[in-house]
Amino acid sequence: MIQIRELYKSFGNVQVLKGINAEIDDGEIVAIVGASGAGKTTLLQIVGSLDTPDSGEVLYDGCDICKLNGAQLAHFRNNSVGFVFQFHQLLPEFNSVENVALPAMIGGMNRKDAYAKATVLLERLGLQHRATHKPAQLSGGEKQRVAVARALINSPKVILADEPTGSLDSQNRVELAAILRQVRDEFNHTVIVVTHDESLSYGADRILHIADGKIIKNNKINLLADA
Repeated sequence: MIQIRELYKSFGNVQVLKGINAEIDDGEIVAIVGASGAGKTTLLQIVGSLDTPDSGEVLYDGCDICKLNGAQLAHFRNNSVGFVFQFHQLLPEFNSVENVALPAMIGGMNRKDAYAKATVLLERLGLQHRATHKPAQLSGGEKQRVAVARALINSPKVILADEPTGSLDSQNRVELAAILRQVRDEFNHTVIVVTHDESLSYGADRILHIADGKIIKNNKINLLADA
């Protein structure tokens, strides 16, 4: 379980988060929605240990990641959290297998095993025919599926996705929403998504609505079967 307690964050004189409190259960898909500037990406970055709050706590099974040192944070990020970004962030000089395998090798896995695991993940996401293709040879939807596979390579507990459908067309948005549900159902990951995309948010178990740095609604929904 992830517990977020009294998070405050400012940039200069602008207070972005104003006492955020939330709990996210294991295996839950949670969408964080709100207007631009509401604080949702800042919240996601803090939950993913990419940024630190001015005050407050983010606890993963009771461990406050805001108190970890640099080395501990690096280990936590590589092993406990997988990231999916809006614009893929794939390395252009590497093919799909190499991009997916890289976090595993950074974590200490040998190349052979990392490539084997990356290949299996690409196959499970329907990309076995794109394993040796570089990003420039992939469609937008294929790039994002490679990014999802990369996020899964270290078997993290949590997948964090920041506007993952923002650069995709409508068909690929639907497909990515299905993939995120597949991730939860098959791999038992918790998935937290920042999104403006209603079709993606309504595939979640719960929607956190943020406005002006505060959670204003916390709605549990049950539309997975219809999404």
